[in-house]
Amino acid sequence: MKKIIQFFKDSFAELKKVQWPSREEVGSNTKVVLVSVLIFAVVFGVVDFLLLQAVELVF
Repeated sequence: MKKIIQFFKDSFAELKKVQWPSREEVGSNTKVVLVSVLIFAVVFGVVDFLLLQAVELVF
């Protein structure tokens, strides 16, 4: 039981050492991720459409 208590104490102490990002950093990084996902989705959608058209043309 002492090991479990010590584990949680150590975990809490480590979490105090973490440098958490600011609200602005989180918002900025979220925007970057959303824009990147949107761009990749459009690119993959176009490639998928073109490959589908090529396959239908061949067969």
